[in-house]
Amino acid sequence: MTERERGGGPVALRLPAGLIGRASVAASSANLGPGFDSMGLALGLYDEITVETRDSGLAVEVEGEGAGEVPLDSDHLVVRAVRRGLEAAGAAVDGLIIRCRNAIPHSRGLGSSAAAVVGGLAAANGLVAQTDLQVLSDDELIQLSSEFEGHPDNASAAVLGGAVVSWSESGPEGSRYGAAALRLHPDIQLFSGIPDVRSSTAETRVLLPEQVSHRDAGFNLSRAALLVVALTQRPELLMTATEDVLHQPQRAAAMIASAEYLRLLRRSGIPAVLSGAGPSILVLTTEAELPAQALEFAVANGFAMHKMEVGERVRWG
Repeated sequence: MTERERGGGPVALRLPAGLIGRASVAASSANLGPGFDSMGLALGLYDEITVETRDSGLAVEVEGEGAGEVPLDSDHLVVRAVRRGLEAAGAAVDGLIIRCRNAIPHSRGLGSSAAAVVGGLAAANGLVAQTDLQVLSDDELIQLSSEFEGHPDNASAAVLGGAVVSWSESGPEGSRYGAAALRLHPDIQLFSGIPDVRSSTAETRVLLPEQVSHRDAGFNLSRAALLVVALTQRPELLMTATEDVLHQPQRAAAMIASAEYLRLLRRSGIPAVLSGAGPSILVLTTEAELPAQALEFAVANGFAMHKMEVGERVRWG
């Protein structure tokens, strides 16, 4: 089972000062066009987290992305995730030093918050592994991180690496989350276009309608099913498989440059999607390079284009 049965009793073990746990966690792109809140892909851009137990207090250090912007107290996502991971494993600490070296841009649709949560949970595993307690399994990492996120697409990709299909189900004890890994076709090449402007998932999600037509729902269902085939067996179908009518058109007004770039790429026959809620763009193609007009638009409109490797599963120790 995913959540361990501990009977609501006292914490099993208080960890001594001086233990160090580490985690490396990838960026991720959610939705991939039609797979709204269900499909994700880890990208080869990593945050590094180090956690050290101490006798008392809390210290948080951040370098790289988010430095000088994120809270350096108990509200920090990594802090919350570390404590949740320790609690789930049956442990607690008197004090913590948390050091974050961030490479994943914030508020760009690249799963920075999911990486913070998954990385914090994994770093907690690094501490727990030095005791007689059982570390959190992949299923538990997916469940706990998805509870933070409210949906499992980014979180499960960060846990498992590569491409994933994820889902949620409601029950008397709340939402349960799961994910299955896909074997990505080796011919698929990834490019990310990361703009210098930011976007909030919460702000763009309110642009989405509460109800959609049967026609639009059926369209996206067919494309999401086809996307699994395209990602794993037939990448020549990626152009059709990445079509979407449920969320990308609705978000266009909030990110005009990204919407224009997406239209340019797709008019050029390049399978491209918004990365998560945007404003970054993700290209999934079998071509080794992007055409000149795609690169020229990026330079003129503040997009940093990167060829990306597929991200690996979260690592801890």
